Amino acid sequence: MTDVLRRGRGSLAFSFLVQGVAFALLVTRIPAIQDRYGVSDALLPAFLAAVPILAGVGSVTTERLVKRVRPSRLLRWSQPVVLLALLGVGAGERMVELGVALAAFGLAVGVLDASMNMLGVSLQRSYGRSIMLSFHAAYSLGGIVGASLAWVGAHWHLALWVSYLPVVLMLLPAVLVGSRWYVDDGGGAAGEAEKAAGEGQVLVFKWLLPLCLVMTVAYIGDSTVSNWSAKYLQDVLGSSEQMATVPYNVYMVTTLLGRTIGDLGVRRFGAVAVVRAGALVAAGGFAVVAGAPGAWVGMVGFTLLGLGLCVLVPQTFAAAGRLFPGASDAAVARLNVFNYVGFLIGSPLVGALGDLWSYRGAMLVPMVLVLVTLVYARSFAAQPDRYGGGHERPRTADVGRGSNGL
Repeated sequence: MTDVLRRGRGSLAFSFLVQGVAFALLVTRIPAIQDRYGVSDALLPAFLAAVPILAGVGSVTTERLVKRVRPSRLLRWSQPVVLLALLGVGAGERMVELGVALAAFGLAVGVLDASMNMLGVSLQRSYGRSIMLSFHAAYSLGGIVGASLAWVGAHWHLALWVSYLPVVLMLLPAVLVGSRWYVDDGGGAAGEAEKAAGEGQVLVFKWLLPLCLVMTVAYIGDSTVSNWSAKYLQDVLGSSEQMATVPYNVYMVTTLLGRTIGDLGVRRFGAVAVVRAGALVAAGGFAVVAGAPGAWVGMVGFTLLGLGLCVLVPQTFAAAGRLFPGASDAAVARLNVFNYVGFLIGSPLVGALGDLWSYRGAMLVPMVLVLVTLVYARSFAAQPDRYGGGHERPRTADVGRGSNGL
């Protein structure tokens, strides 16, 4: 393994960590943002929905841009935009300024998420072994750091810009320096062989669709925890307000632990077995949450959710790279859109079902959805049938022909 690849892996892991910090600082201070700009409860969902929608636009745009610009260059300049947009959210005074800052944040996050995972897939191919989970573990660690910094800001009643400015001033030059070592294509022997096997490959959406469904389901589960765990523990399971803040922290810690050791599991047992186990553990977590008689049992359920859901997203990106080795950048960018689809669906779905039915019953819906992953687990095989079950490899002349040629 060359020093180039090691430095590339370290610098990319740092970018994942920084993105975890930035995103956590935004979402955990939503009440403070709402108070600062006077955003009504009726208008707040529109602002929150705009970020993942624009991120989806940014991800689709990245799919086009990487045909002419290297993913490393897109990552190098999108991450500073995300940090500056975060600072803009904290420093503005009028609602229009908030809208502009959130729009910049959303578009840049779409480019950032797509390009980061493109580089992760490329590095894993060059390494010739599973390392994708380690990058997402760095993101989870960043989320814990960001949420802790947000707690400090809220505890000391600091203005948003006072909370954000030191973080941005420290991280912005660090990511610019670290970006010098990004690696677009390390050229390892295993990576070259796999890429050569897919030379001239066409991205056919119907073959990517199973992974898109798994990505959507994973983020429905994740958004359910992030948006509803505190309310569920307090209103349904009768916990105190202080204890209601614990489930998400527990979820993030177990996500970090699961991703830290997840690559070892993939190397030993294979991606299919790890994904199946993750889906079953996550479904069990939702079942425990739905049937919990009290807060402590509910906490056990959220712990299981962290351990189960944590493997699905990184392995879905990795599987897309294996499925389309000759078009992995396009596959990752297209797949990344369904990250935001799941985020947009998850929270409103649980909220609507909770109001119409019950919140216990609502927790059973993501439980059933996450079990869909078991149906498509074979798509995560180390050497999948890249061209679909029994399909022939598409010819170059077939590019763009028909509704499925993308």
